[in-house]
Amino acid sequence: MLGSPFLLWLLAVSFLVPRVHPLTPEDFEEGEEDGTLRSPLPAVLCDYDRCRHLQVPCRELQKASPTACLCPGLSSPLQRPSPPRLGEVHVVAEDSSAVVHWCAPSSPVQQYWLLLWEGSGAPQKGPPLNSTIRRAELKGLKPGGTYVVCVVAANSAGESSLPWAGGQGPEGTAGPAFGPCGRLAVPPRPLSLIHAAVGVGTTLALLSCGALVWHFCLRQRCGCPRRAQPEARL
Repeated sequence: MLGSPFLLWLLAVSFLVPRVHPLTPEDFEEGEEDGTLRSPLPAVLCDYDRCRHLQVPCRELQKASPTACLCPGLSSPLQRPSPPRLGEVHVVAEDSSAVVHWCAPSSPVQQYWLLLWEGSGAPQKGPPLNSTIRRAELKGLKPGGTYVVCVVAANSAGESSLPWAGGQGPEGTAGPAFGPCGRLAVPPRPLSLIHAAVGVGTTLALLSCGALVWHFCLRQRCGCPRRAQPEARL
């Protein structure tokens, strides 16, 4: 009778207490695999350049990228864009034109346009350009003229500001350095310089000929005093 309770206790312990399995190398490998999957991936920057012409927008780059990439920080689309930065302005004297290059701001942009001042009058507004454009050409400039050019960015919240109040662009004002505006001077055309030089030379030649003709005519009218000839000695 004493042995039966002891046997019942042994059976209860064997079934109720969980068995401990020894760790195997496969268990360690599974733990390492789970750790690599849960670790965060390193951040990768998208191939985006603010100054690149025909630059694909960040959202399209993120959608097309096989891996997640980060774009430069942008302000809220509910705020108007910051001013773009005007870059190189290349003037072509032969065509009286200029190529303007700029860099996008750290803001969502839907379109750009250029403003051109000649003197202190009202600016000339160029056509709207989409958000991928970073370069535009100005045509019909006057040889020897001086202009002020500005690039403006716009979105649904408004347009970027200019460095002067009212946006009238006083004559000779180009704004601060690295801003959205700059000055450009168109040199005279090379052919016009040649024509001017030929015209000046022709004018000088005609004046010289006229002076000579007037001098000889004046001598003939007034007469020229003759020098007394020395008397012959005997």
